[in-house]
Amino acid sequence: MPIYAIGTLEPDIHPSAYVHPQAVLIGAVVLGPESSVWPHAVIRADENRIVIGARSSVQDCAVLHCTVDLPTIVGDDVTLGHLCHLEGCTIEEQVVVGVGSVVLHEAFVGRGSIVGANAVIRNGQVVPPLSMALGVPAAVREGVMLEGANLENAEIYVERARLFRTALRRLD
Repeated sequence: MPIYAIGTLEPDIHPSAYVHPQAVLIGAVVLGPESSVWPHAVIRADENRIVIGARSSVQDCAVLHCTVDLPTIVGDDVTLGHLCHLEGCTIEEQVVVGVGSVVLHEAFVGRGSIVGANAVIRNGQVVPPLSMALGVPAAVREGVMLEGANLENAEIYVERARLFRTALRRLD
């Protein structure tokens, strides 16, 4: 799998994490226990840190980046959907970031929230805990999520990573 250092910046991948052979990790990436990174996801921490907590999944074709001034921080039990893009933002625990969503610089998504498919969280926008953020630009509906409602998504990907670690095999 393509895992790269850039200068002195090297990925720190927990032994229980799963990184698909076609994912790319570059630089100061920290990948927590039982987290997973899926095909064609790119996590490029060449200017700052990108930290992904425990049991979080970075799904197919997601792109995570940072800036010189802004790390990208992802909490525990987070599901980052296919094709999403995060850059210089903070995602708290138990969040679902939907397919094709974009979360930009200095944005903050609170615990247990959902960022809907194709939503755009603007620079500096705050999504409070247990909220939904929908649309372009995202409109926030506060307090509509139940505590723990997003945990099942995280648990599914922890189990899927266990399966892939033991059963995935290339046929060509």
